Amino acid sequence: MKFPIITAEEAAEHFQNGDTVGLSGFTMAGAPKVISMSIAAKARREHEAGREFKINIFSGASTSDFVDGELSRAHAINMRTPYQANNKDSRNAINAHEMHYFDKHLSELAQEVRYGFFGGIDKVIIEAQSVSDDGEIVLSTGTGNIPTFARLTKEIYIELNDQLSPKMLGLHDIYVPLDPPSRLPIPILKPSDRIGSPILKVDPKKIVGIVKTSMPVGKKPFTPIDDKTLQIGNNVCEFLLGEVRAGRIPKTFLPIQSGVGNVANAVLAGLDASAEIPPFQMFTEVIQDSVIKLIESGKCTFASTSSMTISNDAMEEFNSNLDFFHDKLALRPSEISNNPEIIRRLGVIAMNTALEADIFGNVNSTHVVGTKMMNGIGGSGDFARNAYVSIFSCPSTAKDGLISAIVPMATHVDHSEHSVDVIITEQGFADLRGKDPIQRAHEVIERCAHPDYRPLLREYLNMGKIGQTPHTLRAAFAFHVTLNEQGDMRKTDFSKFMN
Repeated sequence: MKFPIITAEEAAEHFQNGDTVGLSGFTMAGAPKVISMSIAAKARREHEAGREFKINIFSGASTSDFVDGELSRAHAINMRTPYQANNKDSRNAINAHEMHYFDKHLSELAQEVRYGFFGGIDKVIIEAQSVSDDGEIVLSTGTGNIPTFARLTKEIYIELNDQLSPKMLGLHDIYVPLDPPSRLPIPILKPSDRIGSPILKVDPKKIVGIVKTSMPVGKKPFTPIDDKTLQIGNNVCEFLLGEVRAGRIPKTFLPIQSGVGNVANAVLAGLDASAEIPPFQMFTEVIQDSVIKLIESGKCTFASTSSMTISNDAMEEFNSNLDFFHDKLALRPSEISNNPEIIRRLGVIAMNTALEADIFGNVNSTHVVGTKMMNGIGGSGDFARNAYVSIFSCPSTAKDGLISAIVPMATHVDHSEHSVDVIITEQGFADLRGKDPIQRAHEVIERCAHPDYRPLLREYLNMGKIGQTPHTLRAAFAFHVTLNEQGDMRKTDFSKFMN
């Protein structure tokens, strides 16, 4: 079956106000680029003509400025899920309640769409390397939730990107579990097990048209590692090596999950540099430049992921050496890459980042001062709750010391104390396992908080007189109130909150 070749503008004309649109990809990797920009242009024209135009967006995770940015600036998103990350325009629309955003654990969205919790999927946009006449698609560098969206949708639009290597075929492992009550165990016993198909098979009758593109599939590099993030990485390695030496982690090591950003890169660099850490596999949701280097060095022998969120330089290197990577990498749907069943079975060591953590071990990873959405929860909850050991890391301070990331009480809780085993900053690490709330508080204050804030945190802890977790509610958010009023948490005076 021959599919019509259309322009992005022609594709956009098919999208109507109120449509629910499913997107391929996970982060900017594999997400559409040109059709979304044309939809944004159509939205502007519709608004100028006095007509309402907004669509609902379902994705694998965050996307890019081509999607979240362009559509937010065009005021074209009604509802958005399951994740967004640090796109200024999208974040502003969410915090202004212009966009209805609901945060989801990334492993859950595909199955809940199949269950019918959110209604139907009207249209789907897929970035692809190739598509055959009978609807066999070789996907891009991110998989996300597109196998489910493509199965349920009425119409499919394909962005055929010539920047994707023909050698991509064989990297993907597409597997969609049956739904209850017919669901079977997912037969992954090690990260390198392949259980699905290298292609996405869709009904060719659904494919409305193909838009040919030539868009970069990499991204700008993350912020380089600095002294603070390097020390965090060293502290993570120190903790893990201590666990190996104590026999609590096998000497053969365990699979690693790592979040995204410069802290995660510092951690992976530390693991690479450690002679005591043996070669390991990764079972994660995103790989970045540092993982490509780990695979090339032989430190990482296999990486299971949903997304290759790597820089343009790393993508060029990857494409030039794709034969080498073919048996060392698998790109899976989000509900497999983040599946709690598999994470628990494999004994994954989970390493994620926090915006702030309180002294009792609760972590806020999404909301600034408890109210303003910064980014979604992503897959951190999928991994943290089910990990062999769950680690959260962050710098102890921000804004040149004006803000402490270690606070009396977290202003928003994404990961409760029950899902957090270890907190690590550049100051050190606090092992919270087997400790009661007060014991945890002493560990966090003395080992993770910046020295400038330790006296204040000790003072707060000593104020509490009642209960297992001795919060003093009048003063619990004194750090944050002081920041809002005076711009510096170090100026906190607890006595003002007790009068």
